This record gives sequence, structure tokens and C-alpha cells, in this order.
Amino acid sequence: MARDPYQELGVSRSASADEIRKAFRKLAKQHHPDTNPGNKAAEERFKQVSAAFDILGDAEKRKKFDAGEIDADGRETMRGFGGGGGPFGQQGNAWGGQGRYSETMEGGDLGDLFSEILGRRGGGGGGFGGFSQRGSDVRAKLEIELEEAIHGAKKRIAFSDGRTIDVTIPKGAEEGQTLRLKGQGSPGRGGPGDAFIELVMRPHPIFRREGEALVMDLPVSIPDAVLGGKVDARTPDGAVTLTIPKGANSGQSLRLKGKGLSDSRGKRGDLLARIVLMLPEKPDQELESFAERWRKERPYTPRKR
Repeated sequence: MARDPYQELGVSRSASADEIRKAFRKLAKQHHPDTNPGNKAAEERFKQVSAAFDILGDAEKRKKFDAGEIDADGRETMRGFGGGGGPFGQQGNAWGGQGRYSETMEGGDLGDLFSEILGRRGGGGGGFGGFSQRGSDVRAKLEIELEEAIHGAKKRIAFSDGRTIDVTIPKGAEEGQTLRLKGQGSPGRGGPGDAFIELVMRPHPIFRREGEALVMDLPVSIPDAVLGGKVDARTPDGAVTLTIPKGANSGQSLRLKGKGLSDSRGKRGDLLARIVLMLPEKPDQELESFAERWRKERPYTPRKR
């Protein structure tokens, strides 16, 4: 319920317009949400003093309030039925549906006042009621693919209020990076807020990041490792054919230049394809016989290396 506006501002009923203005300046500066982020009590107090100044800062409204013609929310009163205005009448919500906060202020411009309060011209980031409150910022997470982070992409994200936003994923985007979309937040009388989109990278079935390098495992058969050969491999840019050198071993890496991650300027790094020797999925009798002969005739213990 709205209180007596004189009490809200801490001034007497005989206070001059200048005294009322000074009292409001002090309280607004003290409780403004921009100087008390996340403080709900300060925000509520700011709403109360703003609603009080809506009445007392306007000479005509103040006169009507003092005469009992309007209540503390600026509504006309039903005189003689106990619903009257002033400090003794029925009071309602000082903010929101029942009351409407005026955008005028006697003796000066509200934007100038808020410039003083917020330390910038034009009221900038917000305020309440007549101060053209800027809409609130919104935050969301957006999953992207590795290829989208490398090449850049456009994605669409939907918010709970039914709005959708097209998001441009920059080349070189990283896990946890937050994109700021100016003016894409919730609407407000002083303009919309901003949208902050945190990027979340989906795990990739083939590629992984190790430091600044992009790495993949490259399965290679025993014959290709022993004799050398050509194998197909997937990259973020599509399939390529790689040459496996003779005598290749697990752990060796083949470097694919310009097929790795992008930096913030779009410059590509390298992709490292690490060889992993693979036996046939099903037992091969001929291969097993060869291995038996090899083990007997040419003993070889790689651990000694």
C-alpha cells in the first residue's frame, strides 16, 4: 500500500518545491537500482520514493492530494465514502497496475536528474517509471558444434517469452565464451536490455582439443602400417586422403596444415592425426600364424625401447 508521499520523502507538508526536489534527489541517488544491483529492498524503496515524487513534484497533483481529491497513487477519490486521498485515505499499490507514474517533473528535466544520479547524460541504463527504465538483460546458453566454432555460423535461440533471436557465432568461438547482443533483451520504456549468450561446445565424436591444437585418432591397419598406404580421414572441412609412411607406429602424428582450430581473426591452426594401429575385428587365422612365426624367429620387445 502507498504511504503518505510526504512521509516517503521525509519532508513536512509545508515543504517548498525545492526542498521536495532535494529530498527526492538524495533518496533516488541512494536507492537507485543501478547503484544497488541485485538489492531488492533498495529497488522497492526507489519505487516508493519515485511514486511519492510523482505526486509532490507536480504542483497540480500536490494541490489535489492536499485537498483530498486524489490519493497517494494519483487516483481520484470518492469523497465521503472513506476511500479518500491524502494521508488518511485508502491507499493502493504505489507501483504498477493501479498507479501510473508521470513522466514530467516540475522545475527541471528528469533526464538531467538521472544523469547526476547515474553519472552519465540522458539516464543511460535505466531507472523506474518516469525515468524511462531500460529493459532487463536476459541470459541463455547455446550449444554449438565444433565445426560451427571453427567456421562461424548462424544459430537461432528461443526464449521462454516466445521470442527468437538469430545469433552469429564468430570464427574461433570457444567453450564458455559469452556473446553480447545489444538491444536483444527484455523490452523497457527506455529501450530493451541486452542478451548475453554463453556458448557451450558439444563433445565431438572424432576431434578433441588439446591446448591450442586440434587432435584426432587415425585408425590404421597392420598392413598399411607395415607397408605404407593411403587412408581416408575426416577433417572439419571434409574428407581427405592421407599417406601412411612405411613402418608407422601408434602414437605417431600426421600434421594437416590449416585444418585445425580458428583463432579470433579466423586464422586456422593445424590438425594432428595420431596413428592408432588396429587389428581386424574378427580373429584372422593367417595373421595369427604369421605372428607365431614372427615371435619365435624374430623376438621383439618394444618395451625395451
